[in-house]
Amino acid sequence: MRIDLSGQVACITGAATGIGRAIAEALAASGACVAVNHFGQDALAASVVEGVRSRGGQAQAFDADVTDSGAVIDMVAQIESGLGLIDILVNNAGILLEKPFLEIAEAEWDRVIAVDLKSVFLCSQAALRRMVPRGRGAIINIASELAYLGRAEFTAYCAAKAGVVGLTKSLAREFAPAIRINGIAPGPTETAMLSLDLISPEWRAKELAIPAARAAYPEEIAATAVFLASDHARFYCGQMLSPNGGALML
Repeated sequence: MRIDLSGQVACITGAATGIGRAIAEALAASGACVAVNHFGQDALAASVVEGVRSRGGQAQAFDADVTDSGAVIDMVAQIESGLGLIDILVNNAGILLEKPFLEIAEAEWDRVIAVDLKSVFLCSQAALRRMVPRGRGAIINIASELAYLGRAEFTAYCAAKAGVVGLTKSLAREFAPAIRINGIAPGPTETAMLSLDLISPEWRAKELAIPAARAAYPEEIAATAVFLASDHARFYCGQMLSPNGGALML
């Protein structure tokens, strides 16, 4: 299957590292011009841009807090000025919190919901205001298999990602057929979020206790994003594809 996204502009939030970086690189390899969103990660974002350009692609970094409506509006305007109108939006930005429910502070809860869910609302709304008049576009929201499974001590994260699933399906119904809106619910993936710096050894072991007996590589998740961004997925509407190694069998 050959996928050619030449002439299209793709914005990927949280694209300086992990799954977001892999998606940016994969979309660029398929011909898209990529806007690499990050928040205060100048060096990492610059390395993504440099890598894309070294392979003949087009990319530009945009520093913006996607939980802030003004910053999102400004970022979209900057992308349009620097690269062109957004054809593909990938809402990938996310953070993780492992903490017993009764110990979660209100500010911690609000932060996870803001980064993992509110950002999807803000970026989607900003992009759709441009996509709807043109009558085309694709949005891909990154959720998690934990949105379906739930997990003790990951309550805020699971709640936010379940919200992403519901938001994806609702937007897909509202904006079809002109705008294609789908999502990805990855299983455990080898990124910083799965590192022992963010989760306990016990939970990492549980993450890897799946039929595939390993975590995914970010590039394996990115391949799904490239497919959903392409015309090969033109009959997908409100779907959550879940490359998860058998952690969840839908």
